[in-house]
Amino acid sequence: MIYLDSAATTFQKPQAVRAAMLRAMQTMSSPGRGGYASARAAEELLFRARSLAAETFGAPSPEQVVFTTSATHGLNIAIKSLVPAGGRAVVSGWEHNAVTRPLRALEADIAVARSPLFDTEACVAAFRRALKRGADAAVCTTASNVFGYILPIGEIAALCRKAGVPLIVDASQTAGVLPLDMASLDAAFVAMPGHKGLYGPQGTGLLLCGAEAKPLIEGGTGSASLSQEMPEFLPDRLEAGTHNMPGIAGLEAGMRFVRAKTPERIARHEQRLVCRAANGLRRFGGVTVYAAEDMSAHLGVLSFTAEGREPEEVAEALASHGVAVRAGLHCAPCAHKSAGTLEQGTVRLSVSAFNTEADIDGFLRAMRGILSK
Repeated sequence: MIYLDSAATTFQKPQAVRAAMLRAMQTMSSPGRGGYASARAAEELLFRARSLAAETFGAPSPEQVVFTTSATHGLNIAIKSLVPAGGRAVVSGWEHNAVTRPLRALEADIAVARSPLFDTEACVAAFRRALKRGADAAVCTTASNVFGYILPIGEIAALCRKAGVPLIVDASQTAGVLPLDMASLDAAFVAMPGHKGLYGPQGTGLLLCGAEAKPLIEGGTGSASLSQEMPEFLPDRLEAGTHNMPGIAGLEAGMRFVRAKTPERIARHEQRLVCRAANGLRRFGGVTVYAAEDMSAHLGVLSFTAEGREPEEVAEALASHGVAVRAGLHCAPCAHKSAGTLEQGTVRLSVSAFNTEADIDGFLRAMRGILSK
C-alpha cells in the first residue's frame, strides 16, 4: 500500500515507538498510585515526556503540559475554559470541526475571519477586523488540514496580544513539522495530537496550558484524594483517571524521533513530495490542484479535484490501485467554504517522513490510469 493519508494519522511509525509501547505494557502500572517499582517507572516516564514536550514546544514548565486523548480533547478543554455559553469567539476561516462544534455547542457568537486560500495578508487583515469587537477567545489553526495552507500564526498572535484576546492554537497539522514556541506566541493554550506529526499512537495528545483551565471531566488523580474538588494545580487538574502509559511511552518515543530528524528536515522532505505531486497532477487535463505558488510555504498536504468525478469516486479508484488517500470535506466544512469547495469537497493526499518519491510516482501512475478511463 502507498499510504498518503498522514494528515489523518501517520500510519508508518518508528520502530522505537512500538518498542516503547511494549516496554510500558511490560514494566509500568499506574503513576501516583503506589511506591513500588512499576508505579515509579510510570511516574518517571510521565515526567520525562512532559519535560521533553515543554522543551520542544516552549511551554513554561513541564507541569503545564497536560496529556490528552487527542487534539480534539485538548481543544474542548481550552475552548470551554475561556468561552462562556453565549460568548464570542474569533476563528480563522480554516478551522476543523474540533473547533467549530464545541463553539456551536456553547451557542457562541462565532466571528469567522475568512480570507482567500494562501493569502496570508488577507488572513491577517481579516483577523484584525474581527478582533476590533473584542472576544472571549480567538482560535486559529497553524495550517489547514485540507489544503496545507500555513497560516501566519505569529502575526495573528501579535494581533491577539494587542487586542487583549487570549489565543488558542490548534497545532494538529504542524506539531513535529514546523517550529512551535508557546512562549513567543504568548498563547493561552496550544493543542496537538500525538498520532500525526509526532508519530505517536492514536489516543494520545498534548495540551500546553498558559491560562487557567477548567476540567472537562472529574475523577481520581492520585493526589489531594481527601478533597471532593479537582486539584487546583496542573497537570492533575486536567488529568482525571488512569493515564494511557503505553500511549504516552509511544508518544515520547515519537517526539524523540522527530527531534533527531528535526522538524525542519521533515518539512523540507514533505514539501518536496507534495511539490512533485502537484506538478504531476497539473500535467493531467481536467484536474484542479489547490497549491500555493511558493511550495516552501505549503505543508505536506495537497488537495485536488478531477472534472466530472466525485472526490469519493477518485479515492475509491485509487484504493483499488493500492493508494490510500482521503476524500470529502475532511471534517472541515469551514475551510471548504473559505476555498469555495464546499459543494463537493476534494481529494486529499498527505505525506510523512516515511514517504518517498517512488510513492508519489506510484500515485501519479494510478491517477493517469484512472483519468484515462
